[in-house]
Amino acid sequence: MNQENTPLNPAELDSLDAIADCLADAFEDGDGAVITVAMRAVAQAPGLGALAAAVGMPRDALHTALVAEEFNLDLTLEIMKVVDLHMSGRG
Repeated sequence: MNQENTPLNPAELDSLDAIADCLADAFEDGDGAVITVAMRAVAQAPGLGALAAAVGMPRDALHTALVAEEFNLDLTLEIMKVVDLHMSGRG
């Protein structure tokens, strides 16, 4: 994911598929700034409710954590598990 050439549009993240793709690209990039940009976009995404349900937390709580950049290791790992499970079903 190259944030400089392809800015994220939260409106396009309207499903768990779209969010998983976005986050998988960010995690694969490995740059903390890229991951933070992706998490912020997810916080504004129409599909945020699907991710919140998948990680087992209320949508508002997930939104608040992502916007405040207060996603701890446990939350990050839960999100990564969802992304990994979601993406592995595609192959």
